[in-house]
This record gives sequence, structure tokens and C-alpha cells, in this order.
Amino acid sequence: MKIFQLIALLFFTKFFSQDLEFRAVWVASVANINWPSEPGLSTEQQKNEAIKIIEAVRDANMNTIILQVRPQCDALYQSKIEPWSYFLTGETGLPPTPYYDPLEFWINESHRRGIKIHAWLNPYRANHPSNKSINKNNIIETKKELVLELKNGYWWLNPTNKNAMNHSLSVVYDIVKRYNVDGIHFDDYFYPYPSYNDGEDFPDNEDWEKSKKNFFIVNKNDWRRRSVNKFIKKVHRGINKIKPNVLFGISPFGIWRPKHPAIADTSFDQFDMIFADPKKWIRRGWADYFSPQLYWTIDNPKYSYPVLLDWWNSQNKKDKSIWPGIRLSNYSGNDQVNEVLSQIKINKDKKNNGIVFWSFNELKNNPDLSKKLIETHFK
Repeated sequence: MKIFQLIALLFFTKFFSQDLEFRAVWVASVANINWPSEPGLSTEQQKNEAIKIIEAVRDANMNTIILQVRPQCDALYQSKIEPWSYFLTGETGLPPTPYYDPLEFWINESHRRGIKIHAWLNPYRANHPSNKSINKNNIIETKKELVLELKNGYWWLNPTNKNAMNHSLSVVYDIVKRYNVDGIHFDDYFYPYPSYNDGEDFPDNEDWEKSKKNFFIVNKNDWRRRSVNKFIKKVHRGINKIKPNVLFGISPFGIWRPKHPAIADTSFDQFDMIFADPKKWIRRGWADYFSPQLYWTIDNPKYSYPVLLDWWNSQNKKDKSIWPGIRLSNYSGNDQVNEVLSQIKINKDKKNNGIVFWSFNELKNNPDLSKKLIETHFK
């Protein structure tokens, strides 16, 4: 194929495909929320559970699974950079027996059924407290200089550490190079939420003191945000350079800052608490799609779904895709079905041609909702 034809094909695949409806669901591996259902299942059990999820997504007339493959500086796939995940085999660094590559399996089985796979990675979390296997294979032991210990069993990569940034970049690029994924996905975990460290400041004061020697660095919060911004920009550029047809998506916390929009009366400020600035990322076009987590009802006086969606749409200066995340477990029975159907209608009326459900378990446990979806919006 001539080079110009190849470029045209990649452009068509990446950008024209975004005009099609994005019907996705998150499948979480951390703490065995969705898959696998528990650590240490046999290979056959893991495969059977995966097939059931894939076929349930297909049968609901959905087309994308956002699969968590790196919950905590580990891997639910074959990697030379990070160890096999505890959430997969029950022991950090232990491969599945009999051996198989879970990500490759998910990709092949999903594509065979017309389902796309976006590999979901946590860029900075080094250890989750539900991990019961901290051993010599953990990054806590192998690269101590990159991580910081928090309260409550959490460990975190230090975002301002250049080597820590390069470590996570290498993980992203490795997956894009070796696997036929349709996308790379980050959620809202950048710096840790304050509760992860009992409300105490992130323990990077030693690095901050060193950085203050730079005349241009005067504010710690700006310093932290600058590192996250640099990382996001590098991820986007790197993916485009390696495989332009692979989408990069981010799912930030649903409210950028308190009072943005004006009704958003919240005490949580992701800009100054987890040092994420998705408004800047959208305005600069540093991802192909954004899925703000709009986990509230339409009639909520402080966090109304359509009002929040309007605010995110208003920031979309680069005409990227805004595919909001909605949370099924906020509702029950007919109220849930009606609320979700109404939110999807609002989404379509506002020309947002995609939606992401949190999470698969909520979808699985609500057959009435799936039935209504395929009779209406997902017909």
C-alpha cells in the first residue's frame, strides 16, 4: 500500500469512526470489582468469565469495553516492565497457569464479536490496599525511588519524578506497540484523593524543596499540575506517533472546579486536590475523547446532569468527542431505567454521540435496563 493511501486509511479509521455511536462500559480489575471475580481463578474460569462479559455487552447492542489492565503498576497481560497482577493470579509476579495472555485473549474474543477494547491504565497508583501480595516483584521493592507511601495501604508514583513519568510512559507505549487495542484510557486517578492519605498533603516535600531552586517555580500546586499536564501531552503525542488509529481517552472527575458551572456547589476541587486540569486538556486537544464522570441525576439541584454536560461541551474548543460516564448504581428499579434512558436522550439531543456505563456489574444486574436499551436508544 502506498504511503498516502495508508495515511488516508489511518485518518479515516480514527476520525470518521468517531462519528459512530460510542456505547461503552467500564470493566474494572482493581479489587476484583468486575473481572476476574476473584484472584487466583483457573485460566479456564477467567476465560469463561471474560466471554460472558463480552457476549453480554454484545447482546446489549453495545460496542466497546474499557478494560482495566494496569490497576496498580502491575499487568493483566504479558509485560517485561511490570509484574503480573495479584488481582489476576493471587500472587504478584505469578503468570496464569496454564499460561495465556489475558489482554490478547480479550482483544481477540471481543473483535471476533464486533466489540472494541480500550486498555484502561492507572498512570500513578503503585499499590491498592486490597492487594494482598506485596513481594519482591512489586515496584515498591524494585523501584523504591519512584514511589511514595501514603496512609491506608496506598503507594503512589511520584508524578514530578521524571523517571516515574518515563516508567508510566513506557507502559503505555509498550501496550500500543504490541497489542491491537482500539484505545488507551485513563480515569480520574492522578494525584491521590485526599482521603487516601488521611487528609494530609502528598509527601513530596523533599522534591519540592529541591525544585524551588528553579527561579520559575514558585507554587507547589502549579508545579504538580505542570507535571501531570506534561505527562498527558506526552501520552497523546506518543500514541499518535506509534499508532495514529488508536484513540486516547480520559475520564476525569465530573466537575472541573467548584462553581464551574455555577450550580456546582461542591467542596472537592480536582484542580487543587488531585492536580488534574481536564479543562486545559480539552481546550488543548490532548486526548481524542473525554468521558467526564457525570454520576448525578437530571433533577439534582447542585449537580444536574444536563447542566454539567453543557459545561463540558462548552470547553470543547478542539471538537473532540465528549462521551460522558454515567453511574447506574445511583438508582433502582423503574427509576433507574427511566433516568438512564432520559440521560441518553439528553446526550443525543446535545449531539454527544457516546456514553460510558459504570460499571459492568450494574449493567449485568439490571436486565430490565438492557432490554429497554436495545428496544430504544441501542436498537
